[in-house]
Amino acid sequence: YKVNNELKEAKKEDYLLKRHYLEVNDDPLSPLQEQNCIATDNMSFEDIVNGINSGEESKEMTATHAARKILTRECEPPIDILINANVVPKLVQFLSHVNNPDLQLESVRALTKIVTGTSDQTQAVVTAEAVDGFMSLLGSPHPVVVEIAVRALGNIAGEGPELKKVLRSKASIPGFIFLLGSPNPVVKSLRGVTWTLANLCDKTIPRVLIVQQILPALIQLIHNDDDEIVDPACLALTRLTSDFENDFEIRYERIQEVVDAGFVPRLVALLNPNEASFYALMTICNIVSGSDAQTDSVLAAGVCPLLAKLLVNTGMFIIEYAARTVSEIAAGNETQIQALVTNNVIRPLVDVLSNVDFECQKQASRAITNIACGGNVEQIALLYEFGAIAPLCTYILETKEPKTIVVELDGLANILAAAEKMGECAKVSLHVKECGLLDRIGVLLRHDDIKIHPKSLAILERYFSTNVNYSILLLIFRLFFDDYHSCSHSECLFDNLTIAEIFESYFYFYFSYFFI
Repeated sequence: YKVNNELKEAKKEDYLLKRHYLEVNDDPLSPLQEQNCIATDNMSFEDIVNGINSGEESKEMTATHAARKILTRECEPPIDILINANVVPKLVQFLSHVNNPDLQLESVRALTKIVTGTSDQTQAVVTAEAVDGFMSLLGSPHPVVVEIAVRALGNIAGEGPELKKVLRSKASIPGFIFLLGSPNPVVKSLRGVTWTLANLCDKTIPRVLIVQQILPALIQLIHNDDDEIVDPACLALTRLTSDFENDFEIRYERIQEVVDAGFVPRLVALLNPNEASFYALMTICNIVSGSDAQTDSVLAAGVCPLLAKLLVNTGMFIIEYAARTVSEIAAGNETQIQALVTNNVIRPLVDVLSNVDFECQKQASRAITNIACGGNVEQIALLYEFGAIAPLCTYILETKEPKTIVVELDGLANILAAAEKMGECAKVSLHVKECGLLDRIGVLLRHDDIKIHPKSLAILERYFSTNVNYSILLLIFRLFFDDYHSCSHSECLFDNLTIAEIFESYFYFYFSYFFI
């Protein structure tokens, strides 16, 4: 019952959007730009295009400044108009004017705004060979030029897998790492570099780049004190350890590389309940979805007490992924489940099952079911002791997903089996009845999913004594719904029944169907 740990695209992008670092600072680099503000206020679009193509540096500067202003200050900037006027290649050329940093700055600002547009608009900038120009600016002596060039590259990397490959082919990662080695790196540049590295990370990135370049850079960044550096560093790790569909071998390999690089202690430390990093938690969740040894590395770092706290009084996303992380740990062995028990994770987990948020409930129910299916008798008994039966029954009553119902029925059956071994079956069965689940299980006998029928039937026949023959009840359900072929092989069951038994089962069915 390992939870499929593919990340929901909408949620993972809510926290750090593609354009998170793309606000362009309008502060001028030099007094010359201040003078240009006056000159550009009354420039027409035709004047801007002519100025950019004039070949005279002063006019190029004034026109580029004007272009940047209309791109950054209008609600719907005329990006397509500029592209169609063929000014993008000229702006790219201006990036190489090392003797005119003002022109470089205005050009990179204008191009950065263009790449915040649609995919086609971003592609127009890439087609004009802007990536090489942006890369060259990483060595500029002017921090603001470097910062905005990094933003542009990060935005390109966030546009899709093909453009990520373009950046990798240009050896962009070593350029970013060079910035990290600066004696006095600018915080804004570090933020942009980290965000760009996060955008470059996905399942297609070659292993050699991960081991030799990405992870050494991220291990440095993740220990920074700035949240806007740490969070995208954790996002990069999340992307490196997730989204591999059914390719478990590569998934485990990626996770092991992160573990071997020494990230786990720092990731666990970032789960401080007062300011927990969402992406640190998601990365931890990915790691514990791996092998037992990989899960053990997280447990050894002390994650359980922190998970217990994250399950209480935090945001819904944090609670959901904390419960999912517990579910992954609970899908392991008895020793790993015992770590959850010893560190008092079970009680707050049960409380989450009563949470109003469905996704939180879903993850908590899976965690409890994993404990019920993988734990020993004593561990399973704790679920009853901590009050898991009532909210679990409520969840089974309310859920509509067939796969979830099947899993939860398995969990309930294991809890009842553990109670039977400890001589508490009557008490637990009564509790299940009081929760209203017995009637629900009876209704599940007529569920469309073929896996639900036998599981419901097995629970009823083994743990709830009654005069009703549930096998015949199931047959009547099927006959009632004209599903003759699915039950014809069981017609022989009628041969050994009395008329009274058949009518008793039929009337039970009648009242179940019309009144439950």
